[in-house]
Amino acid sequence: MAELNKDVFGLTVENHELLKTAYDAYLANSRSSHAKTLKRGEVRGGGKKPWKQKGTGRARFGSTRNPIWRHGGVAFGRTGEENFTKKISKSAKKIAIRQALSIKNAEGAILIQSINTTGKTREIAKVIKDLNLEDKNVLMVVSKKAPEVLRATNNIANLKLVRATYLNVFDILNADKLIFSETAISATENWLLGKEEA
Repeated sequence: MAELNKDVFGLTVENHELLKTAYDAYLANSRSSHAKTLKRGEVRGGGKKPWKQKGTGRARFGSTRNPIWRHGGVAFGRTGEENFTKKISKSAKKIAIRQALSIKNAEGAILIQSINTTGKTREIAKVIKDLNLEDKNVLMVVSKKAPEVLRATNNIANLKLVRATYLNVFDILNADKLIFSETAISATENWLLGKEEA
């Protein structure tokens, strides 16, 4: 059984501010910007002035596509070019991941398991069943996504496979249990402590 490094899995987390920042950044950077509204110049119609400028007693209008009219354009609407990304430094991100792993380790949610498969879904399903995790959200961490492991895990509900160097705060905190292969433990520690490049 691999021994967990306290600098990665044993931090004392007194403040959750960095975790919150990293969590929000993950969600923001995953957000797409496809929504688009039509401005008054893009709405069909409105070429003719509704009524003459003076003499009717009504307010002056030059177009039926004015934003305050029904079927008019939208003022200050989405353009489809919004940038929702939030930046967080690599070092801060790694610290946040270490904090998240430490919280999960303190909860007893981290398991170290040998992950051997020939690519059969039933082999990984048996591991999940033996660990009594069938109704849990499971994050399986490996050092390398071998084709056999990918094929065996793709069709299992509530199971997400991730490489050690692609861990993120969102997946860690949302998982009920984390299953690490022994090689993934060392890969995670080396990556988060800067002993080797991802």
